[in-house]
Amino acid sequence: MMHKNADDTLLEVKELWKVFGNNLPDFDTNDTESIKKLEENGAVFAVKGVSFEVKRGEVFVIMGLSGSGKSTLIRCIPRLINPNQGKILVNGRNVLQMEEDKLIEFRRQDIAMVFQHYGLLPHRNVIENVAFGLKLRGVPLEERKDRACHAISRVGLEGWEDHYPAQLSGGMCQRVGIARALVQESDLLLMDEPFSGLDPLIRREMQDNLIHIQNEVKKTIIFVTHDLREAVRLGNRMAVMHKGVFVQQDTPEEIINNPANEYVKRFVSDERELLPSSKPHKKKTAKSIHSNTPLTATGRR
Repeated sequence: MMHKNADDTLLEVKELWKVFGNNLPDFDTNDTESIKKLEENGAVFAVKGVSFEVKRGEVFVIMGLSGSGKSTLIRCIPRLINPNQGKILVNGRNVLQMEEDKLIEFRRQDIAMVFQHYGLLPHRNVIENVAFGLKLRGVPLEERKDRACHAISRVGLEGWEDHYPAQLSGGMCQRVGIARALVQESDLLLMDEPFSGLDPLIRREMQDNLIHIQNEVKKTIIFVTHDLREAVRLGNRMAVMHKGVFVQQDTPEEIINNPANEYVKRFVSDERELLPSSKPHKKKTAKSIHSNTPLTATGRR
């Protein structure tokens, strides 16, 4: 049996809550009646007491339908959205206790983000977009050019360094976004439905590209998607989110073979053929299983 090593855990999220609403009073997370009354008065509980851990080098997929809270949750990690309660520990540091200057430094140094909308600077070419974060850090010009060229090569855009976003396809723009994140060499990479706006063939190509990059650099990735096929292809572990809570955390195989409840069962009912074997095996408790073997290593590419 493998003993847990605290040094293996990069991210810990503990009892995280995010509520949207005006003039919200303090509330007791254990008082279901007061929470119900707040909801009746218009408060939206987007994230309700979510807890999970992510190991170094792991791809942790958060999957759910629109409105499940998954995008709110991932934006809470760098405090693009400020949670109401809970803890977010990255390398043991509580993000929610950081002052503004430390938070800015944390966002520049410790995390990188890739979202569905590329957010490229239209007046800067590919290499300038990729190197922009390094410029903000004060990295010397030649070093940031070298690092940007290396990241551009990783995503297969050699020869496009001098082109501008308007000259690129959607898939190419997203490659630039991934290169911009990789060049930061941050510990944690956050990806919020980065491929959902792409055509199916381009989307699969981008997944293949990410798998290839991950096999090389072993980043720690939080990947948000509403697509189970994408989750199975990319994730070491995954969580199914519904109405602000994680209804099941486990390996993709375990979730598909042994759904924790009727909601998850309906969610995965048409996707059992994704796995080499769809035969149910011995039921486990629906909690996090820390697997260090990526799905790509088992042939699901």
